Amino acid sequence: MATPETNPAQTRAAGTQTLARGLHALELVSCSPGGMTIQEVAERLGVHRSIATRLLSTIAEFHLVNRGPDGRYRPAGGLAALARNVYASIREQAAPVMQELAERIGVSVALFVAETDDAVAVAVTEPANSTVRVSFREGGRHPLGRGAAGYALLAAMPPREGEDPRVTEGRRTGWVLSFGEVERGYWGLGVPLMRPANEPAACLTLIGVSKEVLEDSIEATLLVADELSDLG
Repeated sequence: MATPETNPAQTRAAGTQTLARGLHALELVSCSPGGMTIQEVAERLGVHRSIATRLLSTIAEFHLVNRGPDGRYRPAGGLAALARNVYASIREQAAPVMQELAERIGVSVALFVAETDDAVAVAVTEPANSTVRVSFREGGRHPLGRGAAGYALLAAMPPREGEDPRVTEGRRTGWVLSFGEVERGYWGLGVPLMRPANEPAACLTLIGVSKEVLEDSIEATLLVADELSDLG
């Protein structure tokens, strides 16, 4: 009896689907502070429990997730090793000035970079004694066309036809304010950084509950942005 030939296109499609599911599972676990069970991952992926088991077991072999005594999968040390070199140069340059800015002004400070059509937080700093905490963390992302960070990143890029007037104005002034577009009830101040042409657009973003505090912080944030741009 003849053996049916394997369709290369189908094989590639199946492999791509498995990879996508595995990456999605890794993302789900990484974004869950309390970890996730196999069943929870299966439900979020919309797959059978056995498929989720295989995916998580494979990811665990690379030390990217770890199954605890309670049966829940949590991020593992391998992720830290991978993340260490992600935007390492600009993160190292920005860390001390971001912390100083956060402590001086009393608001959260984030460093964003542009990835395709998203603004991605690669560093987030909060003042030590603040009782207010923003909900997003490092790795969080949102569309470029939303919020102070998104507008500031677009302002760091060449003009686009039909761009938002706030982007155009931000390119002229060097800063953008927005309210409640990413963090409900919070103001954002985005300041684009001037980076080498071969690096992704970047910006500093201050997040706080007071518009007046952020407006009073524009000059200080522009000075910090200039300092980071010079280091680039």
